[in-house]
Amino acid sequence: MVQRETWATRTGFILAAVGSAVGLGNIWRFPFVTGEGGGAAFLFVYLLFIALVGFPAILAEFVVGRKTKRNPVGALKEYGGGIWTYVGGIFIVTGFVILSYYSVVAGWFIRYTLEGFRGSYAARIAAYEGDPEIMFGALSTGLDAFVLHTVFMALTVGIVALGIRQGIELAVKVMVPAIILLLLGLAVWAFTLPGSGGGYAYYLSPDFGAITENWAELLPAAAGQAFFTLSLGMGVMITYASYLGEDRNLASDGTAIIGFDTGIAFLTGLVVFPIMWAGDMTDPGEGGAGEIFVALTQAFAEVTGGQFLGLLFFATVSLAALSSAISLLEVVTSYVIDEKGIERWQAAVGMGGVIYLLGVPVTYDLIFLDLLDLFADAILLVFGALMLTILVGWIAPKAAIDELEKGIGPLDGLGQAWIWAIRVPILIVLVISLYLGVVDYVEFLTGPFAEWIDANL
Repeated sequence: MVQRETWATRTGFILAAVGSAVGLGNIWRFPFVTGEGGGAAFLFVYLLFIALVGFPAILAEFVVGRKTKRNPVGALKEYGGGIWTYVGGIFIVTGFVILSYYSVVAGWFIRYTLEGFRGSYAARIAAYEGDPEIMFGALSTGLDAFVLHTVFMALTVGIVALGIRQGIELAVKVMVPAIILLLLGLAVWAFTLPGSGGGYAYYLSPDFGAITENWAELLPAAAGQAFFTLSLGMGVMITYASYLGEDRNLASDGTAIIGFDTGIAFLTGLVVFPIMWAGDMTDPGEGGAGEIFVALTQAFAEVTGGQFLGLLFFATVSLAALSSAISLLEVVTSYVIDEKGIERWQAAVGMGGVIYLLGVPVTYDLIFLDLLDLFADAILLVFGALMLTILVGWIAPKAAIDELEKGIGPLDGLGQAWIWAIRVPILIVLVISLYLGVVDYVEFLTGPFAEWIDANL
Protein backbone atom coordinates (compact mmCIF):
# COMPACT_ATOMS: atom_id res chain seq x y z
CA MET A 1 0.00 0.00 0.00
CA VAL A 2 1.37 3.41 -0.99
CA GLN A 3 1.80 5.73 2.00
CA ARG A 4 -0.99 8.33 2.01
CA GLU A 5 0.08 11.97 2.30
CA THR A 6 -1.39 14.76 4.45
CA TRP A 7 -1.48 18.55 4.35
CA ALA A 8 1.40 20.23 6.16
CA THR A 9 -0.72 23.17 7.35
CA ARG A 10 -4.33 24.35 7.56
CA THR A 11 -3.38 27.28 5.33
CA GLY A 12 -2.15 24.86 2.69
CA PHE A 13 -5.48 23.02 2.65
CA ILE A 14 -7.54 26.21 2.57
CA LEU A 15 -5.47 27.69 -0.25
CA ALA A 16 -5.54 24.43 -2.22
CA ALA A 17 -9.34 24.23 -1.92
CA VAL A 18 -9.69 27.92 -2.78
CA GLY A 19 -7.25 27.45 -5.66
CA SER A 20 -9.39 24.62 -6.97
CA ALA A 21 -12.47 26.82 -6.81
CA VAL A 22 -10.78 30.01 -8.00
CA GLY A 23 -9.88 29.10 -11.53
CA LEU A 24 -11.50 29.18 -14.92
CA GLY A 25 -14.87 28.59 -13.24
CA ASN A 26 -14.63 32.01 -11.62
CA ILE A 27 -12.76 34.05 -14.20
CA TRP A 28 -13.56 32.47 -17.59
CA ARG A 29 -16.91 30.80 -17.01
CA PHE A 30 -18.56 33.09 -14.46
CA PRO A 31 -18.62 36.23 -16.66
CA PHE A 32 -20.13 34.61 -19.74
CA VAL A 33 -22.68 32.58 -17.75
CA THR A 34 -23.60 35.75 -15.86
CA GLY A 35 -23.96 37.52 -19.20
CA GLU A 36 -26.18 34.77 -20.58
CA GLY A 37 -28.30 34.98 -17.41
CA GLY A 38 -28.87 38.72 -17.66
CA GLY A 39 -26.20 40.09 -15.34
CA ALA A 40 -27.48 41.01 -11.90
CA ALA A 41 -30.46 38.64 -12.18
CA PHE A 42 -28.12 35.69 -12.50
CA LEU A 43 -25.79 37.04 -9.81
CA PHE A 44 -28.67 37.23 -7.31
CA VAL A 45 -29.78 33.62 -7.95
CA TYR A 46 -26.16 32.42 -7.93
CA LEU A 47 -25.37 34.04 -4.56
CA LEU A 48 -28.60 32.66 -3.11
CA PHE A 49 -27.67 29.20 -4.33
CA ILE A 50 -24.17 29.47 -2.83
CA ALA A 51 -25.56 30.45 0.57
CA LEU A 52 -28.42 27.95 0.80
CA VAL A 53 -26.96 24.97 -1.05
CA GLY A 54 -23.20 25.43 -1.38
CA PHE A 55 -22.30 25.43 2.32
CA PRO A 56 -24.29 22.31 3.35
CA ALA A 57 -23.06 20.52 0.22
CA ILE A 58 -19.38 21.25 0.80
CA LEU A 59 -19.69 19.91 4.36
CA ALA A 60 -21.19 16.71 2.96
CA GLU A 61 -18.14 16.19 0.74
CA PHE A 62 -15.79 17.05 3.62
CA VAL A 63 -17.21 14.50 6.04
CA VAL A 64 -17.15 11.68 3.50
CA GLY A 65 -13.57 12.45 2.49
CA ARG A 66 -12.11 12.86 5.97
CA LYS A 67 -13.94 9.89 7.50
CA THR A 68 -12.79 7.45 4.84
CA LYS A 69 -9.35 8.91 3.97
CA ARG A 70 -9.93 7.75 0.41
CA ASN A 71 -10.49 8.97 -3.14
CA PRO A 72 -14.12 9.42 -4.29
CA VAL A 73 -14.55 5.80 -5.42
CA GLY A 74 -12.98 4.32 -2.31
CA ALA A 75 -14.70 6.88 -0.10
CA LEU A 76 -18.22 6.13 -1.31
CA LYS A 77 -17.51 2.40 -1.29
CA GLU A 78 -16.45 2.53 2.36
CA TYR A 79 -19.08 5.04 3.45
CA GLY A 80 -22.10 3.56 1.66
CA GLY A 81 -20.99 0.19 0.31
CA GLY A 82 -22.47 -1.72 -2.60
CA ILE A 83 -23.67 0.35 -5.52
CA TRP A 84 -22.15 3.53 -4.10
CA THR A 85 -18.80 2.35 -5.46
CA TYR A 86 -20.14 3.04 -8.95
CA VAL A 87 -21.53 6.39 -7.89
CA GLY A 88 -18.03 7.30 -6.77
CA GLY A 89 -16.89 6.51 -10.29
CA ILE A 90 -19.07 9.37 -11.52
CA PHE A 91 -16.82 11.82 -9.68
CA ILE A 92 -13.77 10.38 -11.43
CA VAL A 93 -15.47 10.66 -14.82
CA THR A 94 -16.46 14.24 -14.06
CA GLY A 95 -12.87 15.17 -13.27
CA PHE A 96 -11.74 13.53 -16.51
CA VAL A 97 -14.28 15.38 -18.63
CA ILE A 98 -13.82 18.82 -17.09
CA LEU A 99 -10.02 18.82 -17.10
CA SER A 100 -9.90 17.62 -20.72
CA TYR A 101 -11.44 20.83 -22.09
CA TYR A 102 -10.33 23.00 -19.17
CA SER A 103 -6.75 22.51 -20.30
CA VAL A 104 -7.56 23.75 -23.81
CA VAL A 105 -9.27 26.88 -22.47
CA ALA A 106 -6.29 27.51 -20.18
CA GLY A 107 -4.11 27.35 -23.28
CA TRP A 108 -6.16 30.18 -24.79
CA PHE A 109 -5.33 32.41 -21.84
CA ILE A 110 -1.65 31.59 -22.20
CA ARG A 111 -1.87 32.45 -25.91
CA TYR A 112 -3.56 35.80 -25.24
CA THR A 113 -0.86 36.56 -22.68
CA LEU A 114 1.77 35.86 -25.33
CA GLU A 115 -0.12 38.01 -27.85
CA GLY A 116 0.24 40.94 -25.46
CA PHE A 117 4.02 40.57 -25.59
CA ARG A 118 3.89 40.83 -29.38
CA GLY A 119 2.38 44.32 -29.34
CA SER A 120 -0.69 46.29 -28.30
CA TYR A 121 -3.99 44.46 -28.38
CA ALA A 122 -5.19 47.00 -30.95
CA ALA A 123 -2.34 45.95 -33.22
CA ARG A 124 -3.01 42.26 -32.62
CA ILE A 125 -6.69 42.69 -33.53
CA ALA A 126 -5.67 44.61 -36.65
CA ALA A 127 -3.67 41.56 -37.73
CA TYR A 128 -6.95 39.63 -37.82
CA GLU A 129 -8.94 41.96 -40.10
CA GLY A 130 -9.65 44.28 -37.17
CA ASP A 131 -12.15 41.83 -35.70
CA PRO A 132 -11.57 40.29 -32.22
CA GLU A 133 -14.01 37.49 -33.07
CA ILE A 134 -11.88 36.46 -36.04
CA MET A 135 -8.84 36.66 -33.77
CA PHE A 136 -10.47 34.34 -31.23
CA GLY A 137 -11.57 31.93 -33.94
CA ALA A 138 -8.02 31.74 -35.26
CA LEU A 139 -6.36 31.28 -31.87
CA SER A 140 -8.86 28.96 -30.17
CA THR A 141 -8.40 25.99 -32.52
CA GLY A 142 -5.64 24.57 -34.67
CA LEU A 143 -1.97 23.78 -34.08
CA ASP A 144 -1.32 26.59 -31.59
CA ALA A 145 -4.25 25.54 -29.42
CA PHE A 146 -3.04 21.94 -29.57
CA VAL A 147 0.51 22.88 -28.53
CA LEU A 148 -0.62 25.04 -25.60
CA HIS A 149 -3.04 22.32 -24.47
CA THR A 150 0.00 20.04 -24.40
CA VAL A 151 2.12 22.53 -22.47
CA PHE A 152 -0.57 23.23 -19.88
CA MET A 153 -1.26 19.55 -19.21
CA ALA A 154 2.47 18.91 -18.85
CA LEU A 155 2.69 21.63 -16.17
CA THR A 156 -0.32 20.23 -14.36
CA VAL A 157 1.03 16.69 -14.40
CA GLY A 158 4.42 17.88 -13.16
CA ILE A 159 2.98 19.63 -10.09
CA VAL A 160 0.67 16.75 -9.14
CA ALA A 161 3.48 14.23 -9.60
CA LEU A 162 5.52 16.08 -6.95
CA GLY A 163 2.89 15.29 -4.32
CA ILE A 164 0.68 17.06 -1.80
CA ARG A 165 3.25 18.99 0.23
CA GLN A 166 6.04 19.52 -2.29
CA GLY A 167 3.77 19.96 -5.29
CA ILE A 168 0.19 21.10 -4.74
CA GLU A 169 0.52 22.82 -1.35
CA LEU A 170 3.72 24.64 -2.27
CA ALA A 171 2.29 25.82 -5.60
CA VAL A 172 -1.01 27.17 -4.26
CA LYS A 173 0.69 29.09 -1.44
CA VAL A 174 2.26 31.21 -4.18
CA MET A 175 -0.49 31.23 -6.78
CA VAL A 176 -3.67 31.96 -4.80
CA PRO A 177 -2.42 35.12 -2.98
CA ALA A 178 -1.00 36.36 -6.29
CA ILE A 179 -4.35 35.83 -8.03
CA ILE A 180 -6.24 37.74 -5.34
CA LEU A 181 -3.83 40.68 -5.35
CA LEU A 182 -3.84 40.92 -9.15
CA LEU A 183 -7.64 40.86 -9.34
CA LEU A 184 -7.92 43.52 -6.65
CA GLY A 185 -5.55 45.76 -8.61
CA LEU A 186 -7.51 45.22 -11.82
CA ALA A 187 -10.81 45.99 -10.07
CA VAL A 188 -9.44 49.29 -8.75
CA TRP A 189 -8.18 50.18 -12.22
CA ALA A 190 -11.52 49.25 -13.83
CA PHE A 191 -13.30 51.62 -11.43
CA THR A 192 -11.33 54.56 -12.88
CA LEU A 193 -12.31 53.91 -16.50
CA PRO A 194 -14.66 56.37 -18.24
CA GLY A 195 -17.95 54.70 -19.11
CA SER A 196 -17.56 51.86 -16.63
CA GLY A 197 -20.71 52.86 -14.72
CA GLY A 198 -22.97 50.98 -17.10
CA GLY A 199 -21.10 47.79 -16.32
CA TYR A 200 -21.70 48.21 -12.60
CA ALA A 201 -25.40 48.84 -13.20
CA TYR A 202 -25.70 45.74 -15.37
CA TYR A 203 -23.88 43.62 -12.82
CA LEU A 204 -25.27 44.93 -9.54
CA SER A 205 -28.89 46.03 -10.16
CA PRO A 206 -31.10 42.93 -10.48
CA ASP A 207 -34.44 42.96 -12.25
CA PHE A 208 -36.59 40.72 -10.05
CA GLY A 209 -39.24 40.54 -12.74
CA ALA A 210 -36.69 38.96 -15.06
CA ILE A 211 -35.80 36.43 -12.35
CA THR A 212 -39.44 35.40 -12.02
CA GLU A 213 -39.90 35.11 -15.77
CA ASN A 214 -36.66 33.22 -16.48
CA TRP A 215 -36.27 31.01 -13.40
CA ALA A 216 -36.29 27.81 -15.50
CA GLU A 217 -33.12 28.97 -17.27
CA LEU A 218 -31.53 30.72 -14.28
CA LEU A 219 -31.90 27.85 -11.79
CA PRO A 220 -29.90 25.14 -13.64
CA ALA A 221 -27.35 27.72 -14.80
CA ALA A 222 -26.84 29.01 -11.25
CA ALA A 223 -26.76 25.48 -9.82
CA GLY A 224 -24.20 24.28 -12.34
CA GLN A 225 -22.05 27.38 -11.91
CA ALA A 226 -22.19 27.18 -8.11
CA PHE A 227 -21.05 23.56 -8.10
CA PHE A 228 -18.50 24.22 -10.84
CA THR A 229 -16.93 27.18 -9.10
CA LEU A 230 -16.91 25.48 -5.66
CA SER A 231 -15.47 22.28 -7.18
CA LEU A 232 -18.47 20.34 -5.86
CA GLY A 233 -19.84 17.23 -7.53
CA MET A 234 -16.45 16.43 -9.07
CA GLY A 235 -14.75 14.77 -6.11
CA VAL A 236 -12.18 17.49 -5.41
CA MET A 237 -13.40 18.35 -1.92
CA ILE A 238 -13.78 14.66 -1.02
CA THR A 239 -10.20 14.06 -2.14
CA TYR A 240 -8.71 17.13 -0.46
CA ALA A 241 -10.60 16.43 2.80
CA SER A 242 -9.21 12.89 2.79
CA TYR A 243 -5.80 14.36 3.62
CA LEU A 244 -7.13 16.17 6.72
CA GLY A 245 -6.68 15.31 10.39
CA GLU A 246 -9.63 14.71 12.72
CA ASP A 247 -8.89 17.82 14.78
CA ARG A 248 -9.85 20.17 11.96
CA ASN A 249 -13.04 22.25 12.15
CA LEU A 250 -14.72 21.40 8.85
CA ALA A 251 -17.41 24.06 9.22
CA SER A 252 -14.79 26.76 9.74
CA ASP A 253 -12.75 25.53 6.77
CA GLY A 254 -15.85 25.34 4.58
CA THR A 255 -16.87 28.88 5.50
CA ALA A 256 -13.41 30.19 4.64
CA ILE A 257 -13.32 28.39 1.30
CA ILE A 258 -16.80 29.52 0.24
CA GLY A 259 -16.12 33.07 1.40
CA PHE A 260 -12.90 33.35 -0.59
CA ASP A 261 -14.36 31.67 -3.66
CA THR A 262 -17.55 33.72 -3.78
CA GLY A 263 -15.65 36.92 -3.08
CA ILE A 264 -13.27 36.27 -5.95
CA ALA A 265 -16.10 35.37 -8.33
CA PHE A 266 -17.84 38.62 -7.38
CA LEU A 267 -14.56 40.51 -7.75
CA THR A 268 -14.10 39.08 -11.23
CA GLY A 269 -17.41 40.63 -12.26
CA LEU A 270 -16.19 43.96 -10.91
CA VAL A 271 -13.23 43.64 -13.28
CA VAL A 272 -14.86 42.24 -16.41
CA PHE A 273 -18.13 44.15 -16.79
CA PRO A 274 -16.78 47.69 -16.15
CA ILE A 275 -13.96 47.00 -18.64
CA MET A 276 -16.48 45.76 -21.20
CA TRP A 277 -18.64 48.87 -20.87
CA ALA A 278 -15.59 51.14 -20.94
CA GLY A 279 -14.64 49.52 -24.24
CA ASP A 280 -18.20 49.87 -25.64
CA MET A 281 -18.78 46.10 -25.45
CA THR A 282 -22.25 46.34 -23.90
CA ASP A 283 -23.91 43.13 -25.11
CA PRO A 284 -22.66 40.34 -22.81
CA GLY A 285 -24.00 36.83 -23.07
CA GLU A 286 -23.83 36.55 -26.86
CA GLY A 287 -20.28 35.29 -27.26
CA GLY A 288 -20.44 32.07 -25.21
CA ALA A 289 -17.11 30.49 -24.31
CA GLY A 290 -15.15 33.08 -26.28
CA GLU A 291 -16.90 36.12 -24.84
CA ILE A 292 -14.25 37.12 -22.32
CA PHE A 293 -11.57 36.92 -25.01
CA VAL A 294 -13.50 38.86 -27.64
CA ALA A 295 -14.91 41.52 -25.33
CA LEU A 296 -11.87 42.13 -23.17
CA THR A 297 -9.38 42.06 -26.02
CA GLN A 298 -11.43 44.77 -27.72
CA ALA A 299 -11.65 46.69 -24.46
CA PHE A 300 -7.90 46.45 -23.84
CA ALA A 301 -7.39 47.78 -27.36
CA GLU A 302 -9.51 50.83 -26.55
CA VAL A 303 -8.34 51.94 -23.10
CA THR A 304 -5.16 53.63 -21.96
CA GLY A 305 -2.55 51.15 -20.74
CA GLY A 306 -4.51 48.30 -22.28
CA GLN A 307 -1.48 46.28 -23.36
CA PHE A 308 0.02 46.07 -19.89
CA LEU A 309 -3.33 45.50 -18.19
CA GLY A 310 -4.33 42.90 -20.74
CA LEU A 311 -1.09 41.05 -20.14
CA LEU A 312 -1.71 41.20 -16.40
CA PHE A 313 -5.29 39.96 -16.69
CA PHE A 314 -4.63 37.05 -19.04
CA ALA A 315 -1.56 35.98 -17.04
CA THR A 316 -3.62 36.08 -13.84
CA VAL A 317 -6.24 33.80 -15.32
CA SER A 318 -3.58 31.42 -16.61
CA LEU A 319 -2.28 31.15 -13.05
CA ALA A 320 -5.79 30.61 -11.69
CA ALA A 321 -6.42 27.91 -14.27
CA LEU A 322 -3.34 26.01 -13.14
CA SER A 323 -4.45 26.10 -9.51
CA SER A 324 -7.76 24.49 -10.50
CA ALA A 325 -6.30 21.99 -12.94
CA ILE A 326 -4.02 20.42 -10.35
CA SER A 327 -7.01 19.76 -8.10
CA LEU A 328 -8.90 18.00 -10.88
CA LEU A 329 -5.93 15.83 -11.78
CA GLU A 330 -5.39 15.04 -8.10
CA VAL A 331 -8.88 13.47 -7.97
CA VAL A 332 -8.14 10.89 -10.64
CA THR A 333 -4.54 10.46 -9.52
CA SER A 334 -5.57 9.70 -5.94
CA TYR A 335 -8.00 7.08 -7.27
CA VAL A 336 -5.21 5.21 -9.03
CA ILE A 337 -2.88 5.53 -6.03
CA ASP A 338 -5.47 4.30 -3.51
CA GLU A 339 -7.20 1.61 -5.54
CA LYS A 340 -4.34 0.28 -7.69
CA GLY A 341 -1.34 0.92 -5.45
CA ILE A 342 0.55 2.73 -8.21
CA GLU A 343 3.25 5.28 -7.39
CA ARG A 344 2.17 8.93 -7.55
CA TRP A 345 4.30 10.01 -10.51
CA GLN A 346 3.15 7.05 -12.60
CA ALA A 347 -0.48 7.71 -11.72
CA ALA A 348 -0.21 11.43 -12.52
CA VAL A 349 1.49 10.84 -15.88
CA GLY A 350 -0.86 8.03 -16.88
CA MET A 351 -4.10 9.75 -15.95
CA GLY A 352 -2.89 13.10 -17.25
CA GLY A 353 -2.09 11.50 -20.59
CA VAL A 354 -5.56 10.01 -21.00
CA ILE A 355 -7.23 13.29 -20.05
CA TYR A 356 -4.97 15.12 -22.49
CA LEU A 357 -6.10 12.87 -25.34
CA LEU A 358 -9.78 13.42 -24.49
CA GLY A 359 -9.24 17.18 -24.84
CA VAL A 360 -7.54 17.05 -28.24
CA PRO A 361 -10.82 17.22 -30.26
CA VAL A 362 -11.60 20.58 -28.59
CA THR A 363 -8.51 22.01 -30.29
CA TYR A 364 -10.07 20.99 -33.61
CA ASP A 365 -13.59 22.43 -33.23
CA LEU A 366 -15.33 24.27 -30.38
CA ILE A 367 -18.47 22.18 -30.80
CA PHE A 368 -16.64 19.59 -28.70
CA LEU A 369 -16.16 22.17 -25.96
CA ASP A 370 -19.91 22.68 -25.81
CA LEU A 371 -20.45 18.92 -25.91
CA LEU A 372 -18.19 18.31 -22.92
CA ASP A 373 -18.94 21.46 -20.91
CA LEU A 374 -22.72 21.15 -21.09
CA PHE A 375 -22.54 17.46 -20.16
CA ALA A 376 -20.28 18.13 -17.17
CA ASP A 377 -22.04 21.29 -15.99
CA ALA A 378 -25.69 20.43 -16.50
CA ILE A 379 -25.63 16.70 -15.75
CA LEU A 380 -22.49 15.22 -14.16
CA LEU A 381 -21.86 17.86 -11.50
CA VAL A 382 -25.49 18.08 -10.39
CA PHE A 383 -26.02 14.31 -10.49
CA GLY A 384 -22.89 13.68 -8.42
CA ALA A 385 -23.99 16.24 -5.86
CA LEU A 386 -27.50 14.74 -5.80
CA MET A 387 -26.18 11.24 -5.09
CA LEU A 388 -23.92 12.51 -2.33
CA THR A 389 -26.77 14.36 -0.61
CA ILE A 390 -28.83 11.15 -0.66
CA LEU A 391 -25.95 9.19 0.84
CA VAL A 392 -25.17 11.70 3.59
CA GLY A 393 -28.73 12.90 4.25
CA TRP A 394 -30.69 9.67 4.05
CA ILE A 395 -28.40 6.62 4.04
CA ALA A 396 -25.85 7.45 6.74
CA PRO A 397 -26.72 10.75 8.46
CA LYS A 398 -25.48 9.76 11.94
CA ALA A 399 -22.00 8.94 10.65
CA ALA A 400 -21.95 12.35 8.92
CA ILE A 401 -22.89 14.25 12.07
CA ASP A 402 -20.36 12.30 14.15
CA GLU A 403 -17.61 13.14 11.68
CA LEU A 404 -18.58 16.82 11.49
CA GLU A 405 -18.47 17.08 15.29
CA LYS A 406 -14.80 16.07 15.34
CA GLY A 407 -12.81 19.25 15.72
CA ILE A 408 -15.96 21.22 16.60
CA GLY A 409 -17.65 19.52 19.53
CA PRO A 410 -21.32 18.58 20.07
CA LEU A 411 -23.59 20.22 17.49
CA ASP A 412 -26.90 19.22 19.08
CA GLY A 413 -29.72 20.70 16.98
CA LEU A 414 -27.38 22.29 14.46
CA GLY A 415 -26.28 18.87 13.23
CA GLN A 416 -29.88 17.83 12.62
CA ALA A 417 -30.63 21.15 10.93
CA TRP A 418 -27.73 20.52 8.53
CA ILE A 419 -28.97 17.02 7.73
CA TRP A 420 -32.52 18.20 7.07
CA ALA A 421 -31.21 20.99 4.84
CA ILE A 422 -29.52 18.28 2.77
CA ARG A 423 -32.51 15.95 2.90
CA VAL A 424 -35.24 18.28 1.68
CA PRO A 425 -34.53 21.73 0.14
CA ILE A 426 -31.14 20.86 -1.36
CA LEU A 427 -32.45 17.55 -2.69
CA ILE A 428 -35.44 19.25 -4.32
CA VAL A 429 -33.33 21.98 -5.92
CA LEU A 430 -30.86 19.44 -7.29
CA VAL A 431 -33.59 17.22 -8.74
CA ILE A 432 -35.21 20.18 -10.52
CA SER A 433 -31.82 21.45 -11.72
CA LEU A 434 -30.86 18.01 -13.02
CA TYR A 435 -34.14 17.64 -14.92
CA LEU A 436 -33.79 21.06 -16.54
CA GLY A 437 -30.13 20.36 -17.32
CA VAL A 438 -30.94 17.09 -19.05
CA VAL A 439 -33.60 18.86 -21.13
CA ASP A 440 -31.09 21.54 -22.18
CA TYR A 441 -28.46 18.95 -23.09
CA VAL A 442 -30.88 16.90 -25.17
CA GLU A 443 -31.83 20.09 -27.03
CA PHE A 444 -28.14 20.71 -27.73
CA LEU A 445 -27.59 17.14 -28.98
CA THR A 446 -30.62 17.22 -31.27
CA GLY A 447 -29.97 20.81 -32.37
CA PRO A 448 -26.49 22.36 -32.75
CA PHE A 449 -24.55 19.11 -32.38
CA ALA A 450 -26.75 17.20 -34.84
CA GLU A 451 -26.39 20.06 -37.31
CA TRP A 452 -22.60 19.98 -36.93
CA ILE A 453 -22.54 16.24 -37.59
CA ASP A 454 -24.67 16.68 -40.73
CA ALA A 455 -22.37 19.41 -41.99
CA ASN A 456 -19.07 17.70 -41.25
CA LEU A 457 -19.61 13.97 -41.67
